[in-house]
Amino acid sequence: MKLKWTMLLAFGLVTSYFANAQDITNNKFGKGLVNVVAKDSSYSLKFAARFQSLYTGSWDFPNNDNLENGEGQLLIRRARLKFEGFAYSPKLTYKIELGLSNRDISGGSEFTSNSPRYILDAVLKWNFYENFELWVGQTKLPGNRERVISSANLQTVDRSLVNSEFNVDREMGFQLHHHFGLGEKLIIKEAFAFSQGEGRNVTTGNLGGYQYTGRLEVLPFGDFDDYSGADLKREQTPKLALGVSYDHNSNAVKTRSNSGSYMTTDTGFFETDINTFFIDGIFKYQGFSAMAEYAKRTADNEIAVNSDGTTTGKVVEVGDGINMQAGYLFKNNFEVVGRYTQVALDEALTGEGIENQYTFGVSKYIVGHKLKVQTDVSWNDYENNLDNSLAYRLQIDIHF
Repeated sequence: MKLKWTMLLAFGLVTSYFANAQDITNNKFGKGLVNVVAKDSSYSLKFAARFQSLYTGSWDFPNNDNLENGEGQLLIRRARLKFEGFAYSPKLTYKIELGLSNRDISGGSEFTSNSPRYILDAVLKWNFYENFELWVGQTKLPGNRERVISSANLQTVDRSLVNSEFNVDREMGFQLHHHFGLGEKLIIKEAFAFSQGEGRNVTTGNLGGYQYTGRLEVLPFGDFDDYSGADLKREQTPKLALGVSYDHNSNAVKTRSNSGSYMTTDTGFFETDINTFFIDGIFKYQGFSAMAEYAKRTADNEIAVNSDGTTTGKVVEVGDGINMQAGYLFKNNFEVVGRYTQVALDEALTGEGIENQYTFGVSKYIVGHKLKVQTDVSWNDYENNLDNSLAYRLQIDIHF
């Protein structure tokens, strides 16, 4: 409740400022609603807001036969407030991002003090020596590229099924980031994270062990905007980034490492080591872009059991998946994109077989990723005789 009133007060103050301000700003659309630097350079603040309005229509095709069970939905997919800048020194930066939509704040439980999960990011970043940076707080782990790319900068309406199933998401803990160059263009980036392992906004502390995540990236042709979908800059020379990540969650108590459902037993929680491996790459050149990812999850013990050895009905969702997509941006800032995704969980354990998804999308970038309209259509093909389905999505994204 205190957080709710604090957010309302902060929003009211910002709204009041704009309602009463008479000055004409030199700031441009997409560069933040507020950009200020203290006169003594002791801090800076950039405040921005964004939201996505989404329509989804879906239809089932039983046994690949006749269409039935069509339905549609309108919702605010995301609504975010973002604050970032530096404090005390330009070497000490911060980021706070709050989620306001129902999808953003869902997931509250006894483990989050039965409160909505407003806080997405709350992290300090300290550039303490040359190219070394220490992060402290809650933010995304250095996992798969598609997850780390902001949802505001995606090439498609939303992330793939591989990301939905395998990503290691946000966590509370510590991260160490570093990069260095070799030769004229080659860049190496490394990241390591030590975190709680329970997911974001958990207030009950650590239930099992801790989570350890490492990532290595290679950019052989020089630095570029590799954490943004589409080649909006129309790179004049080929650009490539390759990455590999490994995540170990010791004594994890959830079915998907730090996400999914809790594996409760008759005496508490079932604990097992869960490992997730990612390999990914992104390529951009003169309006053409391509991205691919592979993910695999394993566990020491996949089946949760009670103290007497009987099964609880919960299992670790082990398996693998692959996502491949490519797009081309025309000079009028329309882009076409195609995506193929396959998720293959262990059917004997999870009851879910192989799912193939084929997606075709079109985007219009009005002001880059800051103002865009995106639409796509996807065909979902299930190999274990489930009903196949067709989905259509239309989304408008605005980011001040």
